[in-house]
Parts: sequence; structure tokens; C-alpha cells
Amino acid sequence: MSDEHFDAVIVGSGFGGSVMAFRLAEAGLRVCLLERGKAYPPFSFPRAPFKLRNNFWDPSDGLYGMYNVWSFKGSGALVSAGLGGGSLIYANIIIRKDAKWFVREDLQKGGYEYWPITRADLDPHYDRVDQMMNVQKYPIQIEPYNKTPKTLAMMEAAAKLKQENPALDLHYIPLNLAVSFRTKHVDHPELPDVPDPDHPGRVLNHPVVGEPIQEDRPNYHGKTRYTCVLCGECDLGCNTGSKNTLDYTYITAAKHQHADIRTLCEVKSFAPSATGKGYTVTYLKHDPERFEGRKADTSDTNLFPPQTITCDRLILSAGTYGTPHLLFKNRSAFPGISDQLGARFCVNGDLLSFIVNASEQKKGKCVPRILDPSFGPVITGALRLGDTADGLGDQGRGFYVEDGGNPYLLSWAVELTGFVGLLRRSAHFLKMFLDYRIGLNKDADFSDAIANVLGDCATSKSSMPVLTMGRDIPNGKLSYDGRYLECDWEYKKSRDYYDRVRRIVRDIAHAINAEYMDNPAYDTFRQVLTAHPLGGASMGRDEKEGVANSYGEVFGYPGLYIADGSLMPGPVGPNPSMTIAAVSDRAADHIIDQHKGVTQ
Repeated sequence: MSDEHFDAVIVGSGFGGSVMAFRLAEAGLRVCLLERGKAYPPFSFPRAPFKLRNNFWDPSDGLYGMYNVWSFKGSGALVSAGLGGGSLIYANIIIRKDAKWFVREDLQKGGYEYWPITRADLDPHYDRVDQMMNVQKYPIQIEPYNKTPKTLAMMEAAAKLKQENPALDLHYIPLNLAVSFRTKHVDHPELPDVPDPDHPGRVLNHPVVGEPIQEDRPNYHGKTRYTCVLCGECDLGCNTGSKNTLDYTYITAAKHQHADIRTLCEVKSFAPSATGKGYTVTYLKHDPERFEGRKADTSDTNLFPPQTITCDRLILSAGTYGTPHLLFKNRSAFPGISDQLGARFCVNGDLLSFIVNASEQKKGKCVPRILDPSFGPVITGALRLGDTADGLGDQGRGFYVEDGGNPYLLSWAVELTGFVGLLRRSAHFLKMFLDYRIGLNKDADFSDAIANVLGDCATSKSSMPVLTMGRDIPNGKLSYDGRYLECDWEYKKSRDYYDRVRRIVRDIAHAINAEYMDNPAYDTFRQVLTAHPLGGASMGRDEKEGVANSYGEVFGYPGLYIADGSLMPGPVGPNPSMTIAAVSDRAADHIIDQHKGVTQ
């Protein structure tokens, strides 16, 4: 038995776990945060192909990278391993769940979701998250941000669609981003202040690209960060530290409050303590320096000696797949857990699609329209489509359509897919070069010829990904066969929702003289790829409805909490990170109040 005992042990450092770590440590609790992945300071995210190839998580195969990919029959998901969890690869969006989307369906009469909390319950916690994540809107009115083609195209599409159909409940929304476009101090007094879009009468210092960020205290990594350099690499990990990821915000704050933060520590088992109070947690310590690139049996206790600690409260924040998986694997220690474990899984209405071959008229000619998805952060704004729950008629289930971006690395890959054209242009260049070498051509200036090898780059410059998320039906079920996690969610029940999404995104494409294209996985297999899996250990009013109460405390097991996306009883609608954080912040208040009651 370990002699290490904590007031709270937190498993996972995503938007649930990081919030918990800071709030509980701030309140004076002794906190240990266990994260299976590595820490990623600025300039540690790989870019070289051979390094990206190894940037996946599967320690049994010697992989200790960031991406953890799941693929089931009807859905696939990309989640993250690393200090900061999903914030390392998310697209920075900090947005509140729509008030009327906290639906309360009658589950006894065929309903699928019941939210035991309301927007009013979460608003004070949303406010805290806003402040902690230092959100900023994309400064589209300022140079050079005002030349972000994909943002301007989406704003234009929204205006056209609304003009064509005034009854359509569609609005363009500039989103709050957890990205530093400006530092706290004005280092360039020659640049004018700009109006604060959220607070009339207030001004902000002028945003500057690539400026060192002046922080009030050292960040977790002790490294200099820089304001956004507009490179479109958010989802690959931000090497300049411009993203206000959880390691720079909540985890840094937790560290300054003396939380014990342990990386490369993967929890394998837990159980109620033999004393009847609290929990025993067993984890293994990964060693990439020793095992990276090598197959290793992580169940071999000689190679990976188990580490054990105890706690009064155990908070599972391992994510929508991780937390249910752990509960299933350790269910024998928790025989009274609700039969709802695994239920109400959904994909938050996610759909990746593409706007391609955009064009415009210039000087009487139809030419490719530049969308340049690699300029700017991955997402800058959204078109919100109304929901029947908004009370404006039978519109169907609502969603947000967001401009997508991709790194220039992917743009090069897109251009190389036009291999036949590239080969033809290269052959033309080679002929010119040979003509020069044998004296048939006297012109030694090859600049234009080399430029022509790349062609007009129409494919990459006039296309962009589009990210949609909203309210699919949470009728999926996670299960465990003793070895593998399974998921039976399929799009069929949500077919009407996805038909509406595809119809609207097609209209958006046409509004900017472009074409619509499904992603291949959806087009071929009807598999929905999501970055926002939710549910599986959802909150409810009682154990017949969910695994835990609205504070995330598991029914029948005092002190055992869930604080991540698996707790959601249905889709959030927009990007769910802020709601997960706010729910966790509310639960932290509950735990702190309990702790104060016990210690007083």
C-alpha cells in the first residue's frame, strides 16, 4: 500500500480534469493530476514527416505521440494524449451551449436526452472559464487579419443566404477564441488602440503577429510564447504557444497552487479503499526514452512496475472513451454502478466536408477565388442555424457551420494530388532546361519556368474544409467485451439532421460560387468522423437515467466523480470544450463546499 494520500486524484488533464486540478488546489486541497501523455512545450510539436508518422498514441507499439484515433463501424474519433488533453489539438473555440438547447425530453416517451442543469446554472461558471482562457475574437477589422479569405467568404455566404431566404434562422457569429492575438502590454505605442467588440467604450491594444507574450507569471513550461502567427497549424499543436491551451492556463495555475502534476502516468485500475473511505488508484509510469519505437507489453509488471496512491476523492477525466473504458474494466470493484454506463453516446453532430473550386469574375473572366485555408487560425467564425428547440417552428435540429483551416503542409499535399498535371508541367520545364544545356535556348532566366511547374495552385487556394457540429441524436451505446471497447452509434437515426447539414453547407458553397464535397469516409461508408465524442457516463436525475448526478458524482459511490465529455447527456451543439469546463467548474464548487463542511 502506498503512503501517498491525496484529497483528490484526477485522471486526465483535458477540459474537465485541468479545471478540477486548479479549482481544488486553489481551495487548499492536496491534488494529484495523472496524465498518460507527455508535456508539449513550445516548438516541441513535430512537423517533419518521419516525426509526424510517430505522433500517435499506442505504447504497446512504442508510440507515445499526441493523436489517439478510434474507428468504429458508424463513427470514428480523434482524441488527444498529452498534458492539456484535447486543448492541444482543438480549434480554440470557447462558446456557450445555447440556452434552449438544454433540452428536457421525456425519456419514458421515446426522448433521448434530459439535461438536469440549465444555462442559468452554468453561466457563472462560463464566466470563469472565459476569463481563465483569456478569450479574444478574431480581429478581422485590423491588418493583416482583415485579409483572411476564408473568413470573408463565410461572412459573404451568410449575407447572401439570408438575403435569399429572410425566414431562414441563420446568423454569422464571430467566435471567441482561446488564442493570443495581442499581449497584455502595449509594446508598440505607434499602433492605435482598437475598440473592444464585446465591451463598447473600451479599447484593446493593437494585435501584432508573432510578438512575445508578456505573462503575469511563468507558464508551466517556463518558455516564451508568441502571439498568433496565422499559420493554420492549430490542430497539429501550436509551436509558438499562441493557443491558450490548458497547460498555459489551468494547469499553470494549478502548478502555482502546488498541485502535483504527473505526466506519462496511465491509470489502469482503481477501487474503493479497503478502509471503506476513499479510493485506491494504480497506474503505470511510461518511459518513452526506453521504449519509444519498441513493442512492449505494458501489462508486464517487471517492465512497468505498478504505482499505487490513495485519495478521498477520485475524479475521472479521461475523456468520452477513456472514462467509460476505465469504468467497464474496473466494474467488478463497482458492482452497484448504473446500467446506464455506456448509454447516450453521440458525436455532437460533427461532420467534416469541403468547399472546393471556388471561383469569381475578374475582368470578365472566371478565375479561381482565393480562400487560402492555411492563413489564420483553424476557425474564426460560424454560421448558426436555428433549431426547433429555439421555438421558431419545425426547423429540425440546429447546428453551427464553421470555416475550416489546414496547415500549409496539407496544402502542399493537396497540390501533389494533381500528380498528372505536375508531371506534365515538370516535363515541360525539363525540356526547356535541356534545350538551354545543348544550346537551343539562350535564355538562362528560368524563374518563370520554375514558377509554372507549380501551376496556378487552384486546388489548394480555392478550397477549404468546413466543420459542422450540432444536435445529433444521442442513441449510441458504448460497450466492453472484456478486451475491446465497442460503439454502436450510426448516423441513420440522425439522418434528417445530416441531410439538413449537407443541404445548408451545399448552399454555402454555391453562395461563393464553389462546389460541395463530402469527406470520403462519410461518402463511402457513412462513417462520421468526430473530434467531439460525448456521453457514455452521462449525468441524470437518478441511476435509472444516468451514471452520475449533475455534479458528476457517481450514484452509489460518494467521492467518485466524472468530469469530462462522457458526462454530457446529449450533444452540446457547438464546440463542447467550454461546457465541459463549466460543468467541471460547477462540480468543483460542490466538492469544495463538501470539503469545507468536513474540515470545519
